[in-house]
Parts: sequence; C-alpha cells; structure tokens
Amino acid sequence: MVTSQHEGLTQIATLDVDHTRHMLLALFDLPIAKSGEGRLVSPDLSEAIPSVCRADAALLYGEGEEKLGVIVETQRGRDEEKLYSWLEYIANFRSREKCPACLVVICPKRSVARWASGTIQTGHPGLTLTPMVIHQGNTPIITDVAQARENIALAVVAAVIHGEDPRFRAIQAAVMEALGDIDPKTATRYARYIAVSLEGDAQKEWDQRMQMTTYPYLGEYANSLLIEGEAKGEAKGKAKGKVEGEAETLLLVLEGRGIAVSDEVRERVLSCEDKDTLDAWVLRAITVEKAEALFD
Repeated sequence: MVTSQHEGLTQIATLDVDHTRHMLLALFDLPIAKSGEGRLVSPDLSEAIPSVCRADAALLYGEGEEKLGVIVETQRGRDEEKLYSWLEYIANFRSREKCPACLVVICPKRSVARWASGTIQTGHPGLTLTPMVIHQGNTPIITDVAQARENIALAVVAAVIHGEDPRFRAIQAAVMEALGDIDPKTATRYARYIAVSLEGDAQKEWDQRMQMTTYPYLGEYANSLLIEGEAKGEAKGKAKGKVEGEAETLLLVLEGRGIAVSDEVRERVLSCEDKDTLDAWVLRAITVEKAEALFD
C-alpha cells in the first residue's frame, strides 16, 4: 500500500533532479554527467502490450552517449514481487530511452535495506541485479550546516533516513538552516516532504521545530499548511452536507409514505454521520411499516 511516508521520500528524490544528481554522485559510483540536462521522465515502464509496470520515479540525465536513466524506488517493507519487477523496470527503461539504466532503492529501515541489497539471480548465467540502496549504513549523518548546504538533497534524505538516530535534533537543525539558502518554494516542498516521510516521535519533533523557528521559507510552509487545512475543512464540510442531505431525504421518504416519525427517530436519523448506515436506512425506509423498524 502506498503511504504518505512512501510518497514523501519519492517526492524528495524527484523535486529537483539536479539536487538529486549531486546526492547520487555522493553516494554511488555512477556515470552521471556532472553537468547538462537532467529531467523527470515517465515512470510508466510498461511494454506496448498493456500490463502494469510502473516504478515510483524515473530520472534521465545527459544526452547522446552520456545518457543514463535512474529508476528510484522507495521501500518501507519487503515486497517479494519487486525481485521480479525491478529487472523489468530496467529492461523496459533501456528499451524505451535507448540508454543504460540503474536502480536506486531508498530504504529507511535497516531490515528492509538488507533485504533490498541482496543480489537477485535472474536465472541467466552472468545476469544478476544488485540494487543500489540508500540506507542508514551509507547515508552520512549531516549535522554541519555547511555540509548540508553543499548537498541539500542528501541532507534532506539523511534527515529522513536517520529519523531515529539520537542526533536527530542536530540533523534537523542543520537541514532546516540549509533550506533557508535555496529557493523558498523548493525549500517549502522539501520541508513538507520531510514532514510526511518521518514517523513517530521524529515527525512530531520536526513539526514542533518548524513551528518554533523563523526561517524565511517557513512563511510559505505555514501558508501551504493553512491552504491544505482549509481544503480539508471544505471537503469535510461537503461530505457532512451530503450526509445531512441523505438524512433529510430518508425522513421525506417516510413522510411521503404516510409513516409517522417520532421525535426520537428524527433525532437519531439526523444525528447519524455514517453514510453507509444512512444508505441502509434509506433502503429500509422504502418497505418498513413503522419508522422504528429502520434500526432493526
């Protein structure tokens, strides 16, 4: 199941492909051109014959002979199906873009990282796949602001990967300050993605720290939370309105059939906020002989 934590980490990797380039070069020995165009491409790696084959994200760096594709996957749990689909992602990406492609898997949990780091035997002699995994063992703990500024994508990912480390307060302090030196809109999105990618106490601590500090990009951050809260409130209001409307319709059905509705029945129907329950009562309202039978 795709979670907000899963999506947050994937968005971190795709928010700024040049920042991600810098991070990948720091972590792995990849033939990514250090300059030139980097871009997001479709993560739909299906073949022409319809079948679902979709990676979390796909990046493409360079042009001509320097082109290299990077498939990014986020794993928070073991998924044995990936041992088969990952090789398919690479093969289909190579075929589509006519260039080499590699697989990078982000694993915040040690046990999942150990599983994802294993060599996948394809069955063909000499053809194996060993994913490149971003995990606690190879991701540096960045508590120095200058180091975080130098590689902001790595600092952001490190903040999530090391969310349970005893030094998390120093880690988050460094990345928060470093975010203040980049484009405010990009910094805001990185901050949001960190918030949804962390879990438990680390997530609470991040949120509390964000509320206590005064970095320039936090104005954008606060506004985005306010807009999101208003949108959720509006959606909730609409949903509540639909439920209330259905309750009124139910009572009209009973009254239209000439069935007496007591104050107790009316109050119970109007106070119900569960749409499935109201759906069931509406169906019963068509056939019941007395209003109280709705609740049998």
